[in-house]
Amino acid sequence: MIRRELAVFLVVGTLTVVVDFLAYRGLIGAGLLPLDWAKGAGFLSGTVFAYFANRFWTFSHQDHSPGSAWRFAGLYATTLGANVLINSLTLGLLGGAGAAIQLAFLVATGVSAALNFVGMKLFVFKAAGQPEFP
Repeated sequence: MIRRELAVFLVVGTLTVVVDFLAYRGLIGAGLLPLDWAKGAGFLSGTVFAYFANRFWTFSHQDHSPGSAWRFAGLYATTLGANVLINSLTLGLLGGAGAAIQLAFLVATGVSAALNFVGMKLFVFKAAGQPEFP
């Protein structure tokens, strides 16, 4: 089961990253927000899509699970902080232009994706009857 979930999570994650990246680059390109704010806005733009896609497709939670939206919001708030921090630190190490922006984006996304999968599997969309923490 975890292999199927991980495979679907990667597809959902890829689609979420596309939304994130397009919003991030669009906001930067239009000069509407500074880099860190644009990164946060891009990340958040994929959040709604990610919640529903992971709830219904990845973890097959057809029934409403009380508190799952709040647990998801808490998890994403935490990983948003990690995402923006890793992006900023990576840009600080590499400089803030050209390929450094794409590399920082990928590093930040990889870290937050790993944290998101573990958090969703064990905390947000845990199977019915599964203890809160294994």
